[in-house]
Amino acid sequence: MPERAADPLKTEQPTAPRRPHTWQRPTGPREDPYAWMLDVNDEEFLKYLESENEYAQRWFESNHKLTTTIVEEIKSRVQETDQSPAVRSGKWWYVSRTVEGLSYPIHYRATSRERAETSNANLILDQNIEADGKDFFDLGTFEPDPTHQYIAWSSDTTGNEHYTLRIRDTSTGLDLDDTIPDTTWGGVAWSADSEHLFYVVADDTERPFQVRRHKIGTPLTDDEIVFTDNDERFFVGIELTRSGRFIIIHSGSKTSSEIHLLDASTPLTEPQCVRPRTENVEYSVDDWGHTFVITTNLDAEDFCIMTAPHADPSKWTDFVLHQPGHRITAAEPFEHTLAVHEWVNAQPRIRLVNTGGESRLIELSQSPHDIEFGPNENFSTDQLRVRVQSLTQPSTIIDINLHDLSHHVIRQTPTPGVDLNSYVSERHWAIADDGTKVPYDIVRHKDHSGALPAVVYAYGSYEISLPPWFSVARLSLLDRGLAWVLVHPRGGGELGRQWYLNGKFLSKRNTFTDVIAATKDAVSRQLIDGEKIAIRGGSAGGLMVGACITIEPQLFASAVAEVPFVDVVSTMSDPSLPLTVTEWEEWGDPRSEPYASYIDSYSPYDNTRPANYPALLITAGLYDPRVSVHEPAKWTARLREVRTNDAPLLFKTEMGAGHGGPSGRYAAWEDEARTLTFLLETVTVTT
Repeated sequence: MPERAADPLKTEQPTAPRRPHTWQRPTGPREDPYAWMLDVNDEEFLKYLESENEYAQRWFESNHKLTTTIVEEIKSRVQETDQSPAVRSGKWWYVSRTVEGLSYPIHYRATSRERAETSNANLILDQNIEADGKDFFDLGTFEPDPTHQYIAWSSDTTGNEHYTLRIRDTSTGLDLDDTIPDTTWGGVAWSADSEHLFYVVADDTERPFQVRRHKIGTPLTDDEIVFTDNDERFFVGIELTRSGRFIIIHSGSKTSSEIHLLDASTPLTEPQCVRPRTENVEYSVDDWGHTFVITTNLDAEDFCIMTAPHADPSKWTDFVLHQPGHRITAAEPFEHTLAVHEWVNAQPRIRLVNTGGESRLIELSQSPHDIEFGPNENFSTDQLRVRVQSLTQPSTIIDINLHDLSHHVIRQTPTPGVDLNSYVSERHWAIADDGTKVPYDIVRHKDHSGALPAVVYAYGSYEISLPPWFSVARLSLLDRGLAWVLVHPRGGGELGRQWYLNGKFLSKRNTFTDVIAATKDAVSRQLIDGEKIAIRGGSAGGLMVGACITIEPQLFASAVAEVPFVDVVSTMSDPSLPLTVTEWEEWGDPRSEPYASYIDSYSPYDNTRPANYPALLITAGLYDPRVSVHEPAKWTARLREVRTNDAPLLFKTEMGAGHGGPSGRYAAWEDEARTLTFLLETVTVTT
């Protein structure tokens, strides 16, 4: 059993007030003395959050030397004054730059690559100026109009994901009077004549549900509703096709979708439905010359690609046939080539398909890595830009010739002072309880081998696949002799649609037992030390952390649960809460059986019972619209009440941020350094 470090501040721990409350559930009545925390306006709740923050701050102050050291290590590995490779859009080349001492990027453009990458570029938007005086700043959309006279840009200054949309005149550098509040992250689209801007707003449950059209220079009261989806399961988004010819209105639930198209040259017409929604049928649409390209799971579990004529977009014809286990995730059309992104055997890859259906595979590395489409703004080009990285390779921008597949490395993110050859990674496969093979990746410093202290990371929900990615902050763990393990459990999409289906609904526990199986496999191979294991995850990954430490608390010495979704039964039973209805297609509805009993069997809050729990760092965001702050707060309070040991238990709420934590790179580095400090102090110590 791992040895837990005692908490020197235990006698000063906050105590949450208890108020009687009983939930009436299909599984029977359930007492919940912390249900009152649902009211974020309750003064006593805010005082409790502040007391927890003060307690956590005292712990971090007692370890501030290590945190300061790690911050300096992170900064030393980053080229703080830097810029992105120029990206061509129309006749312009766009770049973003960072400057030492400034938290946010600055955006420029010029009429040539050479000018864009020098001081001769024109300033378009300085996020540092826009963020000045604000505790939080997040840039949402940044979308030039077809003439590039205007830039539609939006920002969120609280973390609640409500964005104010503005229109900047690039000739003056000033914003027009047209200011549109309370838009969402659902995207924007310009009409071909640059006179109309389409945007998305949310309903009272924070669901993007409606598209509106704004004519430049007119009052917002004149904006017209273009599309509304009243089905509470569906999220609405909007974008242009890569060709710029059509506006796509996408409405999708977790299991089905429906798309409407609007000719960008006739923005006042009614959008036309491509194919009416059908349960369990998903599809996306793009424009490819004289046809539409449809990526769909219609009679194709791992998705196929079809085409349809512009005259009748509902008439689908096979193009790229379905291959079981080859999960197609995206398709980007170019003038003569279709670039297809897919996951095969827990590895993302890209293949190119010509108009005749012949395909060629892009092969850049044999070891596990990430490859994704880079910015590819131009439809008529012979270059495909991709971004590649791995656990040991920083993000690398590569241009690939669409004709002969020759490639040119445009830029690898600089890592000053880092010897990349000092780190090694490998892939292993564990055997789950039911015999399923579960992949995991592990990285370490080459000078440290054998059974190392380790941090285990996973997500495992929503069919989200986590490829190996590079992190300069992670090196502070590896250099100190820790290993870092990335598990790919069921519930993600790394091995196809079945991998996802076998980790959701009434199979959700597979996600957690897969992570436990991979952890134990790494111990059995003597890759990690069974007495010094930490586990980390965020959001639904925070649920994974909570479930794993309630299933086997003795396996882990330390745990970090960031904005964790841990009060699953209560949240999924309340359709008045933001986004609950849309989530039933992921988790099930616990208001009736069999989901009532099944979700109750793994919900961390409902399964927190007397035990020796790992040292815990739990985080939240006061304005988080995805995982409400009351969930991690309730869980913390219950853990403090029932746990039978005195390992550190810290709960930190960002009082001016939301789901993503603090904004700005320096604040993010500080935040990560605190997390790494917690891991190092709690996973490597023995008593």
